[in-house]
Amino acid sequence: MTKTRAHRSSAPPAAADTIEPSEPATGRGETPPPGDRPADTAAPPEPTFPQRDDQFPIVGIGASAGGLEAFEQFLKGVPEGSGMAFVIVQHLDPTQPGMLPELLQRATSMPVLQVTDGMPVQPDSVYVIPPGHDLSLLHRVLHLLEPLAPRGLRLPIDLFFRSLADDLQEQSIGVILSGMGSDGTLGLRAIKEKAGLALVQDPASAKFDGMPKSAVDTGLADIVAPADELAEKILAFVRHLPAAARAEPVEAPARSALDKVIILIRARTGQDFSLYKKSTISRRIERRMAIHQIGRLPAYVRFLQENPGELDLLFKELLIGVTSFFRDPAVWEALRDRVLPELLAAAPDGATLRAWVAGCSTGEEAYSLAIVFKEALAKLSPPKRCTLQCYATDLDRDAIERARAGFYPENIVADVSEERQDRFFVKEENGYRVKKEVREMVVFAPQNLIMDPPFTRLDLLSCRNLLIYLEPEIQRKLLPLFHYALSPGGVLVLGTAESIGGFTGLFSPIDARLRLYRRTEPALPATPIEFPTVFFPPEPGTNEPQPAPKPAVNLQQAADQVILQQYAPAAVLTNDAGDILYINGRTGRFLEPAAGKANWNVFAMARDGLRTELEGAFRLAVRQEGPVALHGVRVGVNGGTVYVDVTVRQLEAPAAVKGLVLIVFTDVPARARRKVREAHGGQPGECRELEQRLRQAEDDLQTTHEELQSSHEELQSTNEEFQSANEELQSTNEELTTSKEEMQSLNEELQTVNAELQSRVADLSHVNDDMKNLLNSTNIATVFLDGLLNLRWYTAAMTRLVNLLPGDMGRPVTDIASDLIYPDLTEDIQEVLRTLAVSEKEVATRNGLRYQVRILPYRTLDNRIDGVVITFQDVTASRFLEQALDDARLYAEEVIATVREPLLVLDGTMRVVSANRSFYEMFHTSKDVVEGQVLYALGDGQWDIPALRELLESILPESRVFDDFRVDHVFPTLGRKVLLLNARRLVTEGANRELILLAFEDVTGTGREGTG
Repeated sequence: MTKTRAHRSSAPPAAADTIEPSEPATGRGETPPPGDRPADTAAPPEPTFPQRDDQFPIVGIGASAGGLEAFEQFLKGVPEGSGMAFVIVQHLDPTQPGMLPELLQRATSMPVLQVTDGMPVQPDSVYVIPPGHDLSLLHRVLHLLEPLAPRGLRLPIDLFFRSLADDLQEQSIGVILSGMGSDGTLGLRAIKEKAGLALVQDPASAKFDGMPKSAVDTGLADIVAPADELAEKILAFVRHLPAAARAEPVEAPARSALDKVIILIRARTGQDFSLYKKSTISRRIERRMAIHQIGRLPAYVRFLQENPGELDLLFKELLIGVTSFFRDPAVWEALRDRVLPELLAAAPDGATLRAWVAGCSTGEEAYSLAIVFKEALAKLSPPKRCTLQCYATDLDRDAIERARAGFYPENIVADVSEERQDRFFVKEENGYRVKKEVREMVVFAPQNLIMDPPFTRLDLLSCRNLLIYLEPEIQRKLLPLFHYALSPGGVLVLGTAESIGGFTGLFSPIDARLRLYRRTEPALPATPIEFPTVFFPPEPGTNEPQPAPKPAVNLQQAADQVILQQYAPAAVLTNDAGDILYINGRTGRFLEPAAGKANWNVFAMARDGLRTELEGAFRLAVRQEGPVALHGVRVGVNGGTVYVDVTVRQLEAPAAVKGLVLIVFTDVPARARRKVREAHGGQPGECRELEQRLRQAEDDLQTTHEELQSSHEELQSTNEEFQSANEELQSTNEELTTSKEEMQSLNEELQTVNAELQSRVADLSHVNDDMKNLLNSTNIATVFLDGLLNLRWYTAAMTRLVNLLPGDMGRPVTDIASDLIYPDLTEDIQEVLRTLAVSEKEVATRNGLRYQVRILPYRTLDNRIDGVVITFQDVTASRFLEQALDDARLYAEEVIATVREPLLVLDGTMRVVSANRSFYEMFHTSKDVVEGQVLYALGDGQWDIPALRELLESILPESRVFDDFRVDHVFPTLGRKVLLLNARRLVTEGANRELILLAFEDVTGTGREGTG
């Protein structure tokens, strides 16, 4: 996760320095109108493109949803002979053939080609990625790669933009057009890292603004404009870039102009870039000049003076932080598997390891360190309860705020494994958020590495790809500072392009290839460390010489120290509150520690006789200029008395001790004290009286002082209690904040559940409507009763049977009057609930209708009995029809029974369906013997006559009839009989059954025997 920053150690502009809307050069990086451009910034004559064939610009263009329209708008804005090549990368369905080249060919006269593996890029051409592939660029040749995952979240735009930046460096140009998601954002970071140009379609003009908005929100876009204007802006930039590159930085005027740019940035932001590599600063300035089509650096200085907003953009340009999760994976594997386990093994159980990530940008590296720490801790055997406190600092306050939020776009899946996504991230809309347990391990803060003091007592310090942008002089000062900040055995992590240089005595390599080093103790005394406050050289024009570094050991200084302690007067150095900071000489005769809790205040330590006068002189010395002197102060020491002269003075110089107070004690010999008394002409009696009064006053003052001291201690105690209460309130506030976050999370979950429930309610409503319509369409009266036989629900048809109203819901069914003659209804319902067997009955109503009543148990989805379902089917019409049919059948049977000729009714298989009484009487047989038998088998086959068989079997299929078929046959029981047979086809029961009516006429002994 190395980041390549132009500096990563200066603070961003204050909020008051935001760009006003009226200023040109807004955050979109748009070229100011000609009227706003300085007089000498007129666009130079259009130069030709770089002369070498392999130096033409290659523009990478990425889009997803809605990209076709945006591509067409972009290509229509490209003039003929532009000399540029365009590579289009879009999210395509891998299962469908690519049609994009044919569609885009309508929008441009340039050839539009679908990329094949190994295809070299030529100017004035458009190349389109084929479906189901990833695309990369090496030495201006396009290469196709098989994607790791053909489906799911893929990031082909990021992949191509990264390869474009690696191949073309500062000549790389990336364009983001319409699309959903955030693909392309990390690719633009890589292009900005190499000082390339980043352009984004205006989200307001995009059909889908997800990808453009993601790129704009990161602050990476140099130019934001509608798709049809982007080609013109690229052309203007590329045509002007050679002129900007031909600036003369080695000439004195150019150096002076560059210094003026640095001065303007420092005045605007408070950050000094004079110690950064001039080549880096120059490249960034040249890009801004090319965007605004300014040809000379002095003209750009004037442009900066007239447009403060451009200063903010230039400052952000220098602040571009390119970083990602787990950049250079081998480094993070070494930290997880080797470095961190060693640090954890050396630490006691429950210890807290301290780490510092300098130049953390938007926090990916700091969170990566926290993640690998948790992974290393989980693998530790035996386990330990160690924690990590990581301090992550950066100059860019905006980047720090984004890092604190811990929210990153979806395209981090290219760098974060699925296992780590599930374990350390929470999926949110449009991205991932680092889990709270990881965020709590990292403290983010703005810091200027080369101006602010460092963190100390560190176990690990990571400063990757930052030193390469600093001048060698600053690099040589920072490495000893890193050595000072690390604890013995601490680990230093540098970028892959950095090294410890000549400081092999301070660090030993753990893995020189991965730039991992361990702090070692130097064999020789190290040179004094220069802290960030002395990094910067004196301002130009000052003649004050810099003091030479003091040697580590100096004999003269040691001798001076001994002399001061032995012969110089006793003195103390205090702050303006009287707290002692430094003691020189023997001060025991004047100061002694007070009883009780240790108190290093000079007034609490002053001996009797000195305290009162010292307080007055101290307050006077703090208020006025110059020293305050006390002469011949009487001090009680161990039962005796000594006299002392006291001088109190507030120091003004040097700057290191400015504002402190120096108190000097000088002994006064007894003889000198007597001379002082005689000089004042005092009398012994008067002196004793004055001394007594003075002693009384001192006692009163001492009492007052003690009371004040007691009050002061009480106030301190109260203040401590308030501080404790404040800490408790802070803890409560943190708990409330945590509870608020949990409530917000719970609220989001409830909203999700609510949406699901609303969807289910809608589905149930539809199902209920369908069921209601279904039941009503059957026209079957149905009623639902619960386990207590209360009315639960009924269909519309039920109201025709029972006068039900909506208010009857919940009433017992026994309380509802109906026209049914069904006194056993309740008993039948109870029997169904007891046996779970279905009950069916036919009941009548008082108005003569009849209903088929079915009672079934009501089963829930979990197979629980919860009442009954009763259906009432109107069978009145069917019963009337059955009665009519029965009557008709009886009528027909009576008619047939009265016919004197024998009759048989046969079915299609020649079986006897029925016979009349005359048949049974004539042939001396019975119904049991005849019905159901085949005609040809009756009477031992006496009817099995071939001619009769042929006639009968042709009647049904051919719908034929026959009359007077003569049969002359000797029957065993009847003798010889001559019969005439007549047959007809009958259709009954709705034409579903076909019968044959066979009639027998006995003509034996009549004149008709010979006929037929």
